[in-house]
Amino acid sequence: MLNPTKNDNTVIMLFNLAGVVIALAMLALSLYMSPDVPLSTKGYWAIGILMLCTGLVNFVKYRFDERLGEDRIMRLEEAKNERLLEDYVSNKAA
Repeated sequence: MLNPTKNDNTVIMLFNLAGVVIALAMLALSLYMSPDVPLSTKGYWAIGILMLCTGLVNFVKYRFDERLGEDRIMRLEEAKNERLLEDYVSNKAA
């Protein structure tokens, strides 16, 4: 079975990834070309930016995992309720 939303998500993710890469490249270039800032300060800023990016990726991943878990629990509850209804209807018909 084909999933048409998967292709849309892939395109959107690639577009967002390209935006992040371009933004980080431009930021790195501006840090590299700033003449009045000492190298140690540039390194400190770069480390802070990389840690911010890592934190954002982790936040999104954990949020996605939480939503996936909630969805899985809802599907299990729906299957359980469907089974209970089937058992009730089959017992009532007999």
